[in-house]
Formats: sequence, C-alpha cells, structure tokens
Amino acid sequence: MSRSQIYYSDRYSDDEFEYRHVVLPWEMAKYIPRSHLMSEEEWRQLGVQQSIGWIHYMIHEPEPHILLFRRPLPKH
Repeated sequence: MSRSQIYYSDRYSDDEFEYRHVVLPWEMAKYIPRSHLMSEEEWRQLGVQQSIGWIHYMIHEPEPHILLFRRPLPKH
C-alpha cells in the first residue's frame, strides 16, 4: 500500500484535546484489530505517520478504516 493513499484530516480541538482522523484505504480494514485500540507501534506498522503523542482513542464501527486519534492539549 502506498502511503499516498492515506488521508490525514486537519486537526481540530476542544478545551481538552486536539483531534484528527486518518482514513486508510478500505482494503486495509482487515488489518485493523477490532478487539482493542491500537498502540502507536500497531498503527505505525499500518503506515500511519504522525508526531509522537497521538492516541488511537475510538473504533468507528461503521467505517473501521477510519482511525480516530487525539492527544492532550498543552497546559498553559
């Protein structure tokens, strides 16, 4: 799979977290575990590239190829 086939959303935030979603090609859904949220090592093995600190925090059942990430906003 080409890394160019991975779509990275813009970042968005609330008062506590910064969020983004990553869309993998549909055929990659079979490689995404459904029993647990992925560790950084697991999502990097799928070809996802982003800075340190992002946490895979939710499984979107209707579209398992869409990975939902968040990370805490810095404290001021």
